[in-house]
Amino acid sequence: MDIVILLGAPGSGKGTIAGRLASANANLKHVSSGDLLRGAVAKGTPAGLEAKGYVDKGNLVPDALIAAMIKDVIAETTGDVTMLLDGFPRNVAQAEVLEKTGAPIRSAVLVDVPDSIIADRIAGRRTCPKCKAGYHVKALPPKVEGICDRCGAELVVRRDDNPETVRDRLVVYHRETEPLIAFYEKKGILRRIDGDQGPEKNAAAFLAAM
Repeated sequence: MDIVILLGAPGSGKGTIAGRLASANANLKHVSSGDLLRGAVAKGTPAGLEAKGYVDKGNLVPDALIAAMIKDVIAETTGDVTMLLDGFPRNVAQAEVLEKTGAPIRSAVLVDVPDSIIADRIAGRRTCPKCKAGYHVKALPPKVEGICDRCGAELVVRRDDNPETVRDRLVVYHRETEPLIAFYEKKGILRRIDGDQGPEKNAAAFLAAM
């Protein structure tokens, strides 16, 4: 079992790529930091129970606690599986915490997309509030406009997909997360792909890079 870290700005398509690959490959496991947190809390693991106290109070969960959850997932994952880690680490400090867990990191793949394209992408994003499936009005439209292919629920625009929020998220990304590129490049495990090739080509390029 090993880990591939997904890097890229919000809206770069990391989650879409990981979800597409994991659904088509039994030996790939997509783990987002948000799903990781919710899963640990639901299972009642020691780390999940501790995290619940922070979540219930509306506070951020400490980096070390998220890393402990990752260790739990690693411990329960058997066989020749590669975990596609999405959303953690978000900064160099978190990357250093992750290293201290002894997690077997194979590579870090940067999904590289210009800010101007990201802003256009996010403006067209739609999300299923029930099963969390993601769509885009141009690049990845549902079969029936406004309706989720998987569960039939009505698609919505997420609150954090409005233009002002997108600009703020990109500023935070460039300030806090972008330094991870140099961090993993120095370690010789950074890979880059052009994230503006369309969903299928993006996924194929990511698979080859990892």
